[in-house]
Amino acid sequence: MKILLLEDDLMLSEVIVEQLEEYGYRVKAIYDGLEAEEILFEEKFDLLLLDVNVPNLNGFELLKEVRNSGNVTPAIFITSMNQSQDVVEGFKLGANDYLKKPFEMVELQARIENIKRQFKIDNMEIIEIYEGVSYDPSRSLLKVDSKEVILSKKEGEFLSYFLHHRGEVVSSDELFVNLWSYDTSPSASTLRTYIKMLRKHLGEESISTIRGVGYLFN
Repeated sequence: MKILLLEDDLMLSEVIVEQLEEYGYRVKAIYDGLEAEEILFEEKFDLLLLDVNVPNLNGFELLKEVRNSGNVTPAIFITSMNQSQDVVEGFKLGANDYLKKPFEMVELQARIENIKRQFKIDNMEIIEIYEGVSYDPSRSLLKVDSKEVILSKKEGEFLSYFLHHRGEVVSSDELFVNLWSYDTSPSASTLRTYIKMLRKHLGEESISTIRGVGYLFN
């Protein structure tokens, strides 16, 4: 299940992402409404988690634009705006649920599971990488022909990120920002070690190094 999270509180966003990824979801965190709108025209998501008070384009305005464009992706508002008229406004604009801050992660998880049941959304699909090579994110299981490899948590995060950006050149900085929390400082050699491990599993040709730019998952 692929989720877009629009939340401009960086600390809260990080907590939500970390917890949801532990539940097995794929999460893209955005902090700005206009940026979220652009991404929604470029990528498909299974669920939108939207704060209301975010920069440039608030959550209400964003969902209105999304629905006007014909996008019916389920949406849950997560916001401190808790007046009755705010809740009514959210549902009028096409929200499927409304969660008031502060909330417990177990409650958010329950609401996501409810959306999954309503819209028959699978949590994790087996991804075909190449012929004879597949990846099951729910079990961190990589199958190469008849061989099965259980990836470490970080290896799985690397592979999932590359698969979501297949055909794109991904910079080292982008990998640092998206695969490590803001308060950790991994070295360039640490990053190269994970790239090396994935190449070992998938073949040297699976990831190309674009010198001075980044990496390309072929």
